[in-house]
Amino acid sequence: MVNMYYDADITTDKIAGKKITILGCGSQGHAHSRNLQESGADVVVGLRKGSSSWGKAEKAGLTVKEVDEACAWGDIIVVLLPDTVQKRVYEASIAPNLNAGDSLVFAHGFNIRYGLITPPEDVDVWMVAPKSPGHRVRTTYTEGFGVPALIAVEQNPTGDAKNLALEYAKLIGSGRAGILETSFTEETETDLFGEQAVLCGGCEELVKTGFEVLVEAGYEPEIAYFECLHELKLIVDLMYEGGIAAMNYSVSHTAEYGGYVSGPRVITPETKENMKAILTDIQDGTFAKNFVSEMEENGGKNLDRIRGEYEEHTLEKVGEKLRSMMKIDKTGSGDDCFNASNDA
Repeated sequence: MVNMYYDADITTDKIAGKKITILGCGSQGHAHSRNLQESGADVVVGLRKGSSSWGKAEKAGLTVKEVDEACAWGDIIVVLLPDTVQKRVYEASIAPNLNAGDSLVFAHGFNIRYGLITPPEDVDVWMVAPKSPGHRVRTTYTEGFGVPALIAVEQNPTGDAKNLALEYAKLIGSGRAGILETSFTEETETDLFGEQAVLCGGCEELVKTGFEVLVEAGYEPEIAYFECLHELKLIVDLMYEGGIAAMNYSVSHTAEYGGYVSGPRVITPETKENMKAILTDIQDGTFAKNFVSEMEENGGKNLDRIRGEYEEHTLEKVGEKLRSMMKIDKTGSGDDCFNASNDA
């Protein structure tokens, strides 16, 4: 059973007076730095010279320094960069500026879990991982609330790492919603699995395949889009608010019964075995090795090709047309973030 921490359980005694460097000012970096600053922390954003986010960060009232200078300045260095960029930045700019007792912080455990970064033993290594895109970290904070977060400690030579992680999470607003403790390994493996098997890979393939089945059977693409994609938000919102049982209580008896009898025909024991194979690839490092190779050695060419194929799918074309014709609630769509990437 894990513990849930809230604002009332957390002081900010340990982090008070610490200088916090945020590397990257994309979705997460922008949100963390602004929330920290508005909570009274001493924050600097580290960006490469010529970064497109430099001027935007300054316009938002943030202090910006080049990466090397920002790393030398900070006591707590928070790495909010793409996973495949972190190793290069660590070796070039972070490692030379780490001092005993400093904190090296991540929002995802990928580089630590798979040994791409090996910090010195005299440095605290901890994680604060908001369970939300950065724009929601920011907008919920401005609304007086926050998003839940996970914390984890990998190295703790000072004895303060857990307290620092909790206090940092409080300063970005997550103590208002709830903070859970995990490990770097558990966060990395479950996060990757959830993305691949359920949230991104599994969900998008389910939607796309359902759309194809209806269209190939002769139904209008616009109707298929509504039934397989548009209404998904309704179901997800109901599950988010009350769980699967509450969702089934809210839908019609027809939908509930149909889901019970037909869902297992889609997600079969074979599907579960495939999910287990995905988890094995994550646990033994196969996925990480393939991903790093694709991005670092192949320049992301396969990723670009697959992305292009998805963008050209009929589902996307039909959806683009319908969304332009409808009044869509775009609450939380990300208009208060610089971009969707973690810009360095």
